[in-house]
Amino acid sequence: MKPATSSTTSLWLDRPEPIAGQPLPAGDHLDDIVVGAGITGLTTALLLARAGRRVAVLEAGVVGSLASGNTTAKVSLLQGTKMSTMLRYQSQEVVRAYVDGNLEGQQWMLRFCDDHGVPYQLRDAVTYASAPEQAAMVDQELEATQALGLPTFPTSHLDVPFPQFGAVVLRDQAQIDPMDLLTALVEQIRSHGGSVHQGVRVVDVSWSGRRTVTLEDGATLQADHVVLATGFPILDRGLYFSKLEPMRSYALAYDAPAESVPDGMYLSAGPPSRSVRDVPTADGRRKLLIGGSGHEVGRTPSERAKVDALREWTAEHFPGAVETHAWSAQDYQSHDAVPYIGPLPRGGGRIHVATGFDKWGMASGVMAGRSISAQILDEAPSWQKTMSTRVTRPSGIGHVGLINAKVAVAAAKSLASAEMRPAPAEPAEGEGVVGRRGIVPVGTSTVDGTTCAVRAICTHVGGVLSWNDNDKTYDCPLHGSRFAADGTVIEGPAVRPLKRLEPEEEPS
Repeated sequence: MKPATSSTTSLWLDRPEPIAGQPLPAGDHLDDIVVGAGITGLTTALLLARAGRRVAVLEAGVVGSLASGNTTAKVSLLQGTKMSTMLRYQSQEVVRAYVDGNLEGQQWMLRFCDDHGVPYQLRDAVTYASAPEQAAMVDQELEATQALGLPTFPTSHLDVPFPQFGAVVLRDQAQIDPMDLLTALVEQIRSHGGSVHQGVRVVDVSWSGRRTVTLEDGATLQADHVVLATGFPILDRGLYFSKLEPMRSYALAYDAPAESVPDGMYLSAGPPSRSVRDVPTADGRRKLLIGGSGHEVGRTPSERAKVDALREWTAEHFPGAVETHAWSAQDYQSHDAVPYIGPLPRGGGRIHVATGFDKWGMASGVMAGRSISAQILDEAPSWQKTMSTRVTRPSGIGHVGLINAKVAVAAAKSLASAEMRPAPAEPAEGEGVVGRRGIVPVGTSTVDGTTCAVRAICTHVGGVLSWNDNDKTYDCPLHGSRFAADGTVIEGPAVRPLKRLEPEEEPS
């Protein structure tokens, strides 16, 4: 059960002073528009502003409202079993370029933090086997990371209260409060003449000479370059929706007995995923941060059950811990585990995209920001050139096929589920149901005392939505778009809201 006093806002976003907004720029066109105010977008914008360019960041929500403000915020080059996974799909040269880019991103971030008074902590990063059958995965990651030049080492002795059957360790990695970092980035962007705008949703980007960015209210802005740092690209050119898997995961913060909070940043090698780190507080204590229970968006019978499993695991291994915050996040995995960073296909070389960080966006997001800004300034680093020329191997082609096969199955299941039941008139508080009204899927929910009905068809490519019983949202099982109970877009690739319906209105 979720404690009554636990906040549903992330530990990082739960702060008294939000970042102030700015009016939209007027008049002349901009050099660069960056869409999305997370770690990738803000790093890109700062590097361009430092180069003397006129830059505006457009954020549909608030700074850090999606992945960057809901992360577990590990800045590590040991990334679970990512290196051994990438080597199944890509050459060692490409994976080494990814490591080089992440190292550059990590080093840049820590220098920035040192220069601007942003606190961080150095910790050992640990990938551990939570069951005997995961020991081979740990061994493979050890072999892969050492082959890539990382100074990892094995251990069978961890001072932790949960089961472990061997681990691989990388010393002196970092953890951070991401909102401290994002706040400092915004301040620096503005001090260099750039601007950051919140509550501004971009719905399209077109081009004829200059890039024209269309906002939700119909207003337009022009720029020489546009950077899509939106998690999932909001433009379908490049067909990224066919090569990305949207994943949700969960995090819980606790007040816990000091002696029970481990040093280090821990991540299980296999499912069910379990992540553990500490969070220093202003009064000198350390909170416990637990994450995991990841799953594909919109395809699990109950998201709430995933969170409850995480709570039960914590209660078993950290008795006495008291939950203070519970939240969720969304990330995207590429078909070959390597992020997509660079020009958007058919974008004239002036629309840029960054996606597919697979839960490791702290270092990879800075890597992407450095790469895209360098490309715009004609200074692309060598590691980016190697990553951008990667070749999809047969294993990667097979994974693309698997991704799209799962999309087809999810589409059929969600449609069948909606057809099996009529839409209720008024669900209980906190509940939602996707049923049918006539032949059209309709979502009906009651959240915070308000009952609302919406046309439960995703505005991206028409997938039938499912109700997320943990976050009280409508989630698309096809490509991961998410909508609030009233139909408002939370995250894309969809950019248009769901149609609101009157109680007895027949949807069209």
